Parts: sequence; structure tokens; C-alpha cells
Amino acid sequence: MFTLNINGKDVASNTDKPLLRFLRDDLKITSAKDGCSEGACGTCTILVDGKAVKACVQKVSKFIGKKILTIEGLSDREKEVYEYCFGEAGAVQCGFCIPGMVICAKALLDVNSNPTKLDVKKAIRGNICRCTGYKKIEEAILMAAKYFRDNLQIPDPVGKLKMNQKFKRVDVDEKVNGTGIFVDDMELPGMIYAKTVRSKYPRAIVNKIDITKAEAHPDCVKILLAKDVPNNIIGHIKQDWDVMIPEGGTTRYIGDSLALVATYHKDKLDEVCKLVDVEYTELEPITSPEDALKADAPLIHADGNIMSRSILQRGNADEAIKNSKYVVTRKYKTPFQEHGFMEPECAIAAPEGEDGILLYSGSQSVYDEQREISNMLKIPKEKVHCHSQLVGGGFGGKEDMSVQHLAALMAWYTKKPVKVKFSRQESLDYHVKRHAMEMEFTTACDENGYLTAMKGVIIADTGAYASLGGPVLQRACTHAAGPYNYQNIDILGMSVYTNNVVAGAFRGFGVTQSCFATENNINLLAEMVGISPWEMRYRNAIRPGQELPNGQIADESVAMVECLEAVKDVYESNPYAGIAIAFKNSGTGVGNKDIGRCILSVENGKVHIKTSAACMGQGIATMCTTILCETTGLNPALTVHERADTFHTPDSGTSTASRQTVVTGEAVRRVSEKLKAELDKGLTLFDLEGREFYGEYSAKTDPMGSPKKNPVSHVSYSYGAQVVILNEEGKVEKVVAAYDVGTPVNIQAVEGQIEGGIVMGLGYALTEEFKVEGGYPKTKLGTLGLMRSTDAPELEVILVQSKGKIPEAYGAKGCGELCLIPTAPACSHAYYRLDGKFRSQLPLKGTFYKKLKK
Repeated sequence: MFTLNINGKDVASNTDKPLLRFLRDDLKITSAKDGCSEGACGTCTILVDGKAVKACVQKVSKFIGKKILTIEGLSDREKEVYEYCFGEAGAVQCGFCIPGMVICAKALLDVNSNPTKLDVKKAIRGNICRCTGYKKIEEAILMAAKYFRDNLQIPDPVGKLKMNQKFKRVDVDEKVNGTGIFVDDMELPGMIYAKTVRSKYPRAIVNKIDITKAEAHPDCVKILLAKDVPNNIIGHIKQDWDVMIPEGGTTRYIGDSLALVATYHKDKLDEVCKLVDVEYTELEPITSPEDALKADAPLIHADGNIMSRSILQRGNADEAIKNSKYVVTRKYKTPFQEHGFMEPECAIAAPEGEDGILLYSGSQSVYDEQREISNMLKIPKEKVHCHSQLVGGGFGGKEDMSVQHLAALMAWYTKKPVKVKFSRQESLDYHVKRHAMEMEFTTACDENGYLTAMKGVIIADTGAYASLGGPVLQRACTHAAGPYNYQNIDILGMSVYTNNVVAGAFRGFGVTQSCFATENNINLLAEMVGISPWEMRYRNAIRPGQELPNGQIADESVAMVECLEAVKDVYESNPYAGIAIAFKNSGTGVGNKDIGRCILSVENGKVHIKTSAACMGQGIATMCTTILCETTGLNPALTVHERADTFHTPDSGTSTASRQTVVTGEAVRRVSEKLKAELDKGLTLFDLEGREFYGEYSAKTDPMGSPKKNPVSHVSYSYGAQVVILNEEGKVEKVVAAYDVGTPVNIQAVEGQIEGGIVMGLGYALTEEFKVEGGYPKTKLGTLGLMRSTDAPELEVILVQSKGKIPEAYGAKGCGELCLIPTAPACSHAYYRLDGKFRSQLPLKGTFYKKLKK
């Protein structure tokens, strides 16, 4: 028996387990999150005798006689100050790390009421935030210090809400005080636990799976094999991903599932899984696209090792290159990248009604889950009810099925609630990554530096399964020539199957990779012409009315030139500054169906906003609320944003492609106009009780390869310029980013998205390395190289707008992906100016962050 004092009360544990498990499982204190169970991420941080301590790595016996405090134990005054300051600063995005950050803030402010920014950085250094870039968290803690120090009163909430305004996002309080529910915070009566036995090898024939010993274990509930799955092949777009590999089948990566095991107690899962006996014939894995394309390479899938091709041709690139004054050809290589969201994948499925399934998840689209699970179980879609809880980060990594279908399958068979959760290491090893790419780009210009042509080949490693590899390759190609005004383009892209970890959607979606190549070529051309890299970009930057390289006419909302003008002085005044520019689409585009939908229902005097658009931290609820209030003039206190749910919220598509602000935002605007028409008649919400209003918006675009002279590839684009400034040692001191995202919806949210994207981009360029050797991931969270608060440089965000704007959603455009894209090439350019070494591979070698081995 171990007696502890937690939040002022004595409590006892019968077993000496990790403190985090005692807090969450026994005491149901869920503000302390399980982000890694390795002591690396800090989401489980608690206060022990006034000091911030991670609860996941030490057992309860270590805490006897000590006073433990969690968020639940804060005073009402502390809670209201942190809720206000974190909201006012815009410090909250997905929210998974925030309770741990608040505990670190309290540990600091209890002993230092007037801290410096450096004090704050050091105080939160042990806690990772993948969303915000830390700047706004630091500002929130400094603000809280002032509120406590000067005993300031919390201002009343604003009653008017419009676009381009600062506003405390609507989900701040529950994310700061830890009451918001993520899937792993839930426990249903009679719930069992499941996980799969995964392949021992990246590529092997599964000769036999013997579950006899495992089934005999007293804690085993059920074991399922491939033969038990009604439809064993799933996939986000292309159905090529085995739910489980059958006996006689061949594995394609180490994440392949062989048997699904359920137990009564989660601490028995590994024990039972180890009793599943699998006999293999190990085969040589194919670990590079180059090997997969060899004539004698074995087929990873029956339809070949080339998963998809993309071709973009306009004008005559070969002729234009031949006639150009200056030509640059270089090869580039970019690696896999881990998403690093703070919440590991988790889902709970339970029986519902007659032969139905209820799924609780934290994904990027409940309707995609419904479609894939109904296909797997061969049941009507309406029998699968998917409900979203809070989503602890996504960045594209939660578009594919990871645990959801496994929970649903076991619940389908056992008729019991089932939880399936990845450990942090399982998440690292099994979920999709950013595509590794190899590229050869040729870029040409005339004697005055005006671009004439571009030719490129892109080879992407899509790993074992297709995932989103097709659309990622398309975006890499449609954006490869950059946000410039020239039209002789010839790009060939191939996405190739290998036995590596699966690659799929990741913030930037292929453009991150091709932008790295193009922007580096632009710098070399500028040098040949004899003009500055800034001037080279300024002369060629796309302007309203001109043609983008993909043929689309740039509309009046384009502000690429204004972005460049905003960073000119800071670039030219720093000798070791690097510059890069980029653009990114809003909406799936290229002829795909792209529809946003919204229902407004008046219930108990409030307007309920219903849309399935998933929020992974970007602020969907605040976006919808803002557009509703801008349109109707309603007080935001009279609105309620509901969680995505296939039974109650209409399908607004996946939260991907920076699409939700434009596409679902316009649907909200249209339905809000219908509500406004009723209010303009003099009716009140009381009069409208029980009424529902529906609106939708469909973004019309042309398919890739359209014969039109000027096809519309995407409904809109955002544009940005970044300047990365190094000191003489090669450390990044500051990043200045000027972005055209149209009309900002919420100032804190836009700035926070951009700041978080910049820091993620710095990690991609300089510090992160997801190592895969022979098909085996070799990376832990603590060795991944994610940037921490003390690593993040000073960040300055400048929001610019053109005189024109797109008609949708009051002129708002997406920014969630664009913010990451130009960072890596800006870094490589900065180092080129520092030491004269041209770097064509990521992460950049021979820098302050990655010293070359002697």
C-alpha cells in the first residue's frame, strides 16, 4: 500500500505502478496526458513539492510523503487567469500539451513573479509543443505573470465578433484546464483492450500463425486473423492496404498486422501477443525506389511497383531551355519526416443498435472512417456511427486508418467496447510519414533573370501502401515550378512502392519537397545573372492576371509581390540571411469533388453549428463561429460548435489541403445568410426555436492535364516569403515571414499557425531525422530532434493582403500548410551565404545543428 497526497487529499495505491497510470487509470485524473511514457514530451507534467516533474517514468513509491498537484488542484483564480491569458495570447491549438505547459508555468511563477522570456523558455524546455512554435505559449505565461503580480481582473468577453480580429478561441477553457476529452481519456463500462501482432520483418512470407497458446491465456478475450475480416483490403483512396496479412501472404513493412488480440486488461496485451507464434520465410526487403524500379525487382503489389504517375506539361520546356542564357540542373534529396503530433493514435469502438458500430476517435475525417470501416465490415455506412473527440494534433498523419478499424473489427465480433491505442513507439514505427523524394530539376532564365522554363523529375518513396501518395505527388508537380510567371514546364512524377514505412499526407503535401529544389535553383540562377536572390524573385513573382506555371490565371487576391516587399529590408540588411518563397493551394482541386456543408440549428436559444470539419488544433470552431457572427451580428456567446459526428453533422470532407477555411467557411457563410434573412424580419432566436438551416459550397476546378488553355487547378492559393537569419556560428537567430492568407479569420490563430509551421520547417531542415535502416525505423521520440522552446528562434509574422480578394469566406485563404514550405530552402540559402557550401539534401549537414563527422 502506497499513500500519496494528490491535490490536497491522501489517496492509496495497492501496487507500485508508474504514477501516470495511477493518476489516469485509478483516480481518473486525465489532465495529465500520456504522450510518450518515455519522459520525453512533458504532456504528463505535474507539480511535486513545487517542482515540475514528469509522471510517466517514476513509480508511485517515489512520491510517498510528497505533495502532488495537477491542473485539477489549481485554485479558481489560477484557472481563470491561465484560461484567459492562454486564450488571449493564442497559445492553444490542439491543446494536448497545454495542461503540462500550465503546470510548468505555475512552477516558475510561484518562485519568480516577474520572469524574463528566457526564464519562461527554460521553464517549458522539457515540454514539446508541435503546434505553436512556443512563442504564444511564452507570451501567455508572461501575461499570466502580470495578471497574478498586479492582481488584474479578467476582462468581460467581447460581444461582437468579426473577421480579422483578435478573439479567444472557443475551445480554450477545456484545453487549458484539462477537462476537454481526448479518446484515451474515456473509459466505457465493460471495455476491453486490443492490439495487433505486427510483422517481425519488412518483407517475409507468413508461413503459419499459431494462436493456440495465446487463446489459452486466462486474460485473452478473442484473437482475430485475416480470414475473420469480411473485406480484408482497405485504403484511403486506393484500396491496397491489408487489414491483416493472411497465412501464405507476404508482408510489406514492419507495421503489417498479423493477428488482432483482445484482453480484459490492457497490461496483459503484450503478454498475450508474445504467445502468438508466427513462422516466417524472411525475404530481402526493397528499401529504395531505385531498387523497386529495377527490371528484376519483385512486385510489392500485383499491379506493379509504380503506385502512381503525374505529368504536367505546358509550352515547350526543351526548346526554351536550349534557347536560354542561363541554365541550372541539380539533384535534390529530402527524407521521411515524422509528424510528431503529441497525442498518439487511439480509438474506442462499441456495439450500437442492431449490428451497428459506434466509434470514438481523433481523426481528420469521421466520414472517411465511416466509409472505410463499413467497407471492411461489409455493412451499410449508416450502421457505422463515428464521433470525434478532441484531436491532439494531426498535420496529415491522422487521415489514414491506424487504430480505428481495428477497434471496430474487434467490437464487431465481441459485442463489447474496445480500446486500441498506439504507444508512442508504435506510432513512430507504424503510421505514415512525409514522403522521401529524390528530384532532378532544371531551371532556366534569360540574360535579365526572367525565368523561361523548368524541367523536373520527382521520384517519391510511398512505402508499402498508397495512402495519399497519389495526391501528394500531384501537388509536388503542380507547385514544382514555384509562384512565378513562366509557362514552359515539363514535370514527370512517380510514386514508388517500397518495403519502407508508409508515406502519406503531411503538412505541405509534396510542395515542401519540390519547393526545396526549385528555390535552390533560383538562387544559383540569380548568382549567374548577377542580381540578388531577392531581386530574382521579385522580377518573376506572380502578379494578378498573369499565368502560373500550371496555367491558372492568378486572381486579384494574389499578394506575392507584397510579401517580398515586406521582407526586403530584413533580408538585405543581414549578411547571413536566406530567402525563399512559396505558394500552396486551398482545397483539394484538380477536378476532385470538394464540398463544404453546414447546418445551423436553433436549440434552447442558441445557434448550434454543425459541420464534420475536423479540428486538429487549427481552430475550426472559431473559424465557423467568426463567419457566423460576421454574417448575422450575433453575440458569439449565443453559438455552440458541435463535435464532428456522422449522425448529426453533415459531411464537410477531410481536414486536408488547407481547405476547410475556404470550403467549409463559405458553406457557413451561405447558411448564415439564410439565418440572417430570418433575423432581419424581426424574428428572434426564441421565435426560431427548433428551426434548421442548411448551406453548402462546392469548389469547381479542372482535372490535372485538362486541355483548357488556362485550367483552374485550385479555387485559391496562399503565398508567402520567409527570411531565415543566422549568426556567425550558424545558429538561427530569427525568422521573418510575410504571408498572404487573404482576410485573416482570427489573428491569434493565423499567427500561431504560421509560427508553428516555421518551427516545424526548421526541424525538417536542421534538426529532425527519422532514420530507417533496411526497412526498420530506428528512431525514438527523444532522439527524433523535435525543436524545443530553447531551440526556437525569434519569430516575426507579417500579414499582407492584396487589394482584391477571393469571393469565398470573406476572402479568407488557408495557411496551415504554406507556413512550413519555404523554411527549408530559406535555411539552405542562409548557410550558402554563410560558408559558400551548396546543400542539396535534408536535413542540412555541416551546420550548427548537424556537425559533419570528422
